[in-house]
Amino acid sequence: MKIYIMRHGQAGLYANSDAERELTGTGRQQSADMADWLSAIEPTLDCVLHSPYIRAAQTWDVIGNFFTVHKVEVCEDITPYGDAEFIADYVKALVAQHNYETVLLVSHLPVVSYLTSAMTAGKHMPAFATSAIACLEMNGNDCHFKWLETPASIK
Repeated sequence: MKIYIMRHGQAGLYANSDAERELTGTGRQQSADMADWLSAIEPTLDCVLHSPYIRAAQTWDVIGNFFTVHKVEVCEDITPYGDAEFIADYVKALVAQHNYETVLLVSHLPVVSYLTSAMTAGKHMPAFATSAIACLEMNGNDCHFKWLETPASIK
């Protein structure tokens, strides 16, 4: 079973609050490029969880049409400073309960790095560029880091 963890696309710096920052044109394009690339590998996603922050929701709006998706959920816990251990436990329970084979999370720094670490028992904590996607593979309770790709690395 695969878990994909994606950082939202590039966002503007100025807004009334951090939650209201919107994607830039570059953020939209890089996210679409990553979705086009990933959908060639993984065209179907069982479940997508995305942050309620505007830039993460907009990232999902940009990339959603590239995939066949069975369930999409706005997850209040995967904001920039969400509790990575709690999120990891939630994802594992979700996978176990529904027998999902593919899950995508669209979130933020620093939680995407901390979540990768929590899922891999502290073995990996990569730095995520905007629109970057990490792939983790779960076998039972074991979760292994497979790769991290960025808009620059897929070109």
